[in-house]
Amino acid sequence: MDGILPLWKPKGFTSHDCVSKTRGMLRTKKVGHTGTLDPDVEGVLPLCVGKATKIVPFLTDTDKVYEATVSLGHSTTTEDATGEIVDFKEVDRKISIHEVEKCLASFQGEVTQVPPMYSAVKVNGKKLYEYAREGKEVERPTRQVMIKEIELMDEEITFQDPSASFSIRVVCSKGTYIRTLCVDIGKALGYPAHMSFLIRTKTGDISKEDCYTFDEIQKTVDEGKPDSLLLPISRGLNHLSSWEIDEKMKSLIKHGQVLETPDEISYALFTVNCQGEVLAIYQKHPNKPGYIKPVRVF
Repeated sequence: MDGILPLWKPKGFTSHDCVSKTRGMLRTKKVGHTGTLDPDVEGVLPLCVGKATKIVPFLTDTDKVYEATVSLGHSTTTEDATGEIVDFKEVDRKISIHEVEKCLASFQGEVTQVPPMYSAVKVNGKKLYEYAREGKEVERPTRQVMIKEIELMDEEITFQDPSASFSIRVVCSKGTYIRTLCVDIGKALGYPAHMSFLIRTKTGDISKEDCYTFDEIQKTVDEGKPDSLLLPISRGLNHLSSWEIDEKMKSLIKHGQVLETPDEISYALFTVNCQGEVLAIYQKHPNKPGYIKPVRVF
């Protein structure tokens, strides 16, 4: 089995749990996930199976789409609804839609984030959540992320004394913490805040509509049709440029040959395809100008 299993990750499972369960269901060891989702979050989690595990870092590196709820009025230790309250301020005024939209617009583009203490980012070889569980606060490295789109999902802000909330849709780069984004939006509006809801609706070119639940996967496996669950490897690489070759060159690519750069290639990283089949990922040679070399061969 080689391809991408578009899983709708349920709440209560870590990404690693999903990999382990899928290995058992499909009876194969070669399964890898493409971007961590917190246990309390459900959503699109593409799993790479067989040869597709070679594209894990490339699919992980794609844009993600999230739907989240920003709750104003209090912040928490974890930046979501599961943590202990650390700051509180009553939302004592009616915040307008225009004010929220203007605020959201200020976050579009490149933003600097400080990862939450309850995250898997490592500092001095130790994960931040391990420090947090010990009650220790450590200096966290900032990171630059790209918010490509951010918008209100509904023309409505829900006011419920002493808090307020609204839902947003975000298209962002790899490594973006939506929890932290919600907290920062709250600060910009003048209130402590946290993320009270989150789902991931898209990873790269793979969306919610493509996904299967574990129950659906098990049913299909029981029917003896597990291959029908898999998307082609190419679906995880649609964000890369491609070079179409003919049958004559197929053997050279399959053997991972270093080649002279074709006249039509101007991109640094690209897939090599033949009649709809992805054969390899190539890049411009880092040490030999005018040549290209393989990064992955399938």
